[in-house]
Amino acid sequence: MENFYEYDEQFRDSIGTVDKEGKRLWVYPKKPKGKFYTQRGIVATILLGLLFSGPFIKIGGQPLLLFNIFERKFVLFGIPFWPQDFYLFGLAMITFFVFIILFTVVFGRVWCGWACPQTIFMEMVFRKIEYWIDGDARQQRKLAEAPWNGIKIWKRTLKYGIFLAISIIISHTMMAYLIGIDQVKEIVSSSPFDHWSGFLGMVFFTGVFFWVFAYFREQACIAVCPYGRLQGVLMNKDSMAVTYDFNRGEPRGKIKKGEVQADKGDCIDCKLCVHVCPTGIDIRNGSQLECVNCTACMDVCDEVMTKIDKPKGLIRIASYTNIVEGTKRIFTPRVIGYTIVLAALMVGLTTLLTRRSEIDATALRVPGQLYQKLPDNKIQNLINILFINKSFEPVELEVKIRDFPDAEILQVGKPQIKLQPNSTFETVFYVRVPLNKLHTSKMPIRIDVYKDGKLVTSTKTNFIGPLNIK
Repeated sequence: MENFYEYDEQFRDSIGTVDKEGKRLWVYPKKPKGKFYTQRGIVATILLGLLFSGPFIKIGGQPLLLFNIFERKFVLFGIPFWPQDFYLFGLAMITFFVFIILFTVVFGRVWCGWACPQTIFMEMVFRKIEYWIDGDARQQRKLAEAPWNGIKIWKRTLKYGIFLAISIIISHTMMAYLIGIDQVKEIVSSSPFDHWSGFLGMVFFTGVFFWVFAYFREQACIAVCPYGRLQGVLMNKDSMAVTYDFNRGEPRGKIKKGEVQADKGDCIDCKLCVHVCPTGIDIRNGSQLECVNCTACMDVCDEVMTKIDKPKGLIRIASYTNIVEGTKRIFTPRVIGYTIVLAALMVGLTTLLTRRSEIDATALRVPGQLYQKLPDNKIQNLINILFINKSFEPVELEVKIRDFPDAEILQVGKPQIKLQPNSTFETVFYVRVPLNKLHTSKMPIRIDVYKDGKLVTSTKTNFIGPLNIK
């Protein structure tokens, strides 16, 4: 049995949802049921609850999650992030990708079958509606091939009407994560002409979601999603995945009641694992990019094994090494290496987040302005400073010049620097330095920002003076 995988691999030259002429083959998966399907339903219910309730959850007056790329405003778990914090966002994304890599190396593509929004909506929402209206796989095929009559028109209208309604709800939820639930409420309660860009965004997202779940379906996982194609790079013989036990199942063959199956494996070639697969593959062919680890084949195979008095687990979560050698190796050198990198990234990210200042400032010389020489033998520059208050409290700030005791910094026009919660404040300052303190014509200076007498942040800029300084 050790050479079982030396079979004809021509099936890898094509995918199960396209015929030889390149025409789309529609997948009609048999309605799944069983222990794993029930568990997936529980997980999906929890995740969908979190997804749809997320825009309404606020922490300290801020949304739980907000990715407003239009106004460059981002909130993660109630903590606002500004473009100046992009390095933190970049490090967080790197950490997330390393985690995905580590998770895939160890557990395969479990994310796709159990937590990916595409799979959850497709299998746990839209297909359930389809089973309810059109029936199981055989009935769906008959309906698709039937001529257009009253029953077919009614079922198609009902199904796609519900699909459209759900797509509208999903699009509004996605927009809430992009622009905030308050703006979504305003768009919904106003005329489309008052918020035409937001309205067009809603229509666009609704159309995309409806098209994906009504037509494109499993092709999103097979042809578009890069994660499936990365399986071949990320997974190895020790990765856990939905796997067919070929040592136990082969040679496969039909059995009759009372027949002694001495020369056959446990697989009776019923093909139910193929019929129930939402991407149309045969898991017995081995690991394939189309497999999303949904475990539907495990449920149906366990049911068959129970009926023929065979042990469950002919198809189970296992690695190739586990099938061939009967051993499990999780902490391989590759896994240990990824774990060390992930731990280092998480420590670095946590450290930077804890040391992140709630007040930020950026100083630049006013464009087009050179220095000015004052009567008291001082050199003056105009400096523009942008203050950012990342906290949820109003603050009052003051600024000082570091390393130049005789330097002065005076705000133009406004006597105070006051910032509202989670806001910006931009103003111009006169910076004056005695000429005898200048050593070069372009000297870096540091401006310190204080809150309640405590240094909270600092910023650098260049101070321009005469060229003939000696």
